[in-house]
Amino acid sequence: MVTLDKIYHASYVLKDVVIPTPLVKASAISDDCEVYLKPENLQITGSFKVRGSGYKISQLTEEEKKRGVIACSAGNHAQGVALAATKYGIKSLICLPDGAPISKVEATKGYGAEVCMVPGVYDDAYNKACELRDEHNYTFIHPFDDENVIAGQGTIGIEILEELPDADAVVCAIGGGGLISGVACAIKSLNPNIKVYGVQAEGAPSMYESIKQGKPVHLDKVSTVADGIQVKEPGEHTFKYVQKYVDDIVTVTDDEISSAILKLIESQKMIAEGAGAAPLAAVMFNKLPVKGKKVVCVISGGNIDVTILSRVIKRGLLRSGRSQTLCIELQDKPGQLKQVADIIADKGGNVISIHHERASEGTDVNGCYLRIVLETRNFDHVKEITDALINAGFKLV
Repeated sequence: MVTLDKIYHASYVLKDVVIPTPLVKASAISDDCEVYLKPENLQITGSFKVRGSGYKISQLTEEEKKRGVIACSAGNHAQGVALAATKYGIKSLICLPDGAPISKVEATKGYGAEVCMVPGVYDDAYNKACELRDEHNYTFIHPFDDENVIAGQGTIGIEILEELPDADAVVCAIGGGGLISGVACAIKSLNPNIKVYGVQAEGAPSMYESIKQGKPVHLDKVSTVADGIQVKEPGEHTFKYVQKYVDDIVTVTDDEISSAILKLIESQKMIAEGAGAAPLAAVMFNKLPVKGKKVVCVISGGNIDVTILSRVIKRGLLRSGRSQTLCIELQDKPGQLKQVADIIADKGGNVISIHHERASEGTDVNGCYLRIVLETRNFDHVKEITDALINAGFKLV
């Protein structure tokens, strides 16, 4: 059973393994509430996972350590297990889904683990890890459904209240539920009046659906940019802790997550992966009743692959009206392109790219199409430009 005493013990054990991550006040995030960030993306290994895996491995018997450890992960737990196992001189084997970001795979190897890539998602990696555990008698380190792991994650809750005892709400992302279980247990044990909210990706709402149905449910398919919380089924232990301690769970879309990642980069100069930005997305898009409150968002990790980051930034720009593609039907005659460019320049738009295509079969023989990618300020700015083009007689398609 996870108790406050157990979480405090984990804090003591982990004092030489993890670094405290001081809260960051994020004034630019919301005008409706006072937002603080708990930047676990700055943690050793770039995520909170080293807390749970570190405490779990510290509590193994000598016999369990001799057998070596095995784990499954979308990437962050892998790095935590690898680092902790290497620290204690233990062999580690990590099963990762083959879609895990390259940066996480390489970092796991760098911390001293052997890696086994498994086709599919987290749950497929879990099944493979269980198979290898039984075959080779490894000690299994579960990424979330283990009470020592949960206690290790709960040390975040203690740190939050030591620094901000008058917090009104704490928001955590949920995949399997280990992070929010530990944090909620610590927060509610210290101050039951503080709200604890969970956030899941709309494309992977396993805990959200489980709480609605009153029992752990298995999703046939999950898909989200937030690979760290792309879990088909929550744990039995974590489900019970979430039922007991968490006030509510909401979901956010990939577009909202992308916008939150972009907001963190621009306003806080901070890199977060999808799972890490999910709590902020819930606050930014008014998914939670936190108006006028002091809210702590746990930025759980920052291990995002740079190629994924590039796509996410592009998506975030589109979602916020900062980038727009226009397709304009023109008459194929001199001066049309210049007129379009003059209108866009006059309205303050910046042309990123342009493609001019003459008429093809089935279109007006004197027609052509102009595809323009613009850099804009927001959706109002986009409308200002499109209205000006339409008023000048151009047809947008």
